[in-house]
Amino acid sequence: MAIPATQLRPGMVIKHNNDLHSVFSVEHRTPGNLRAFIQAKLRNLRTGAMFEHRFRSADAIEKVTVDEVEMQYLYNDGDDYYFMNTENYEQTHLRRDVLGDAVDYLIPNLQIEVEFFDGKPVGVELPQTIEMTVVETEPGLKSATASSVTKPAKLETGLVVQVPPFINEGEKIRVDTSQGAYLSRA
Repeated sequence: MAIPATQLRPGMVIKHNNDLHSVFSVEHRTPGNLRAFIQAKLRNLRTGAMFEHRFRSADAIEKVTVDEVEMQYLYNDGDDYYFMNTENYEQTHLRRDVLGDAVDYLIPNLQIEVEFFDGKPVGVELPQTIEMTVVETEPGLKSATASSVTKPAKLETGLVVQVPPFINEGEKIRVDTSQGAYLSRA
């Protein structure tokens, strides 16, 4: 299925140069007096190599349809991350280099969509928001109210996000998975 480059989204699987690639990030740029273009960061699913490619806005890109299977994240053993099919209880594992930045959001028992192409797992589709526990941050200020001031907070997976000063250790917060940003208390 061909789509224009302007419809590229992170997480999509596309065919580029006769190889399957996962889209990591997409940036629409319109420099001063030049034509607009799409700067996309792609990962080759066969070799695992990451690279950036510039598409013209009018370029037709072949989107590959992948089978999505509802699975539950169980645990990781080094660089291997294990998932269980919620219907037939079969387990499958994905390597850290296949998952990319998604490993920062994997908490035990998380329901997730695992993408398969030709029977081989090629990636995951994260939920829009995830609730995570703050494990390390500076002490909160009692008088602090919502403002533009933020402080770093380390979450249970090791991900560090900027949070308002009233968030303390042990609190659960909602994190936006597309930007890796704090949304609200859970």
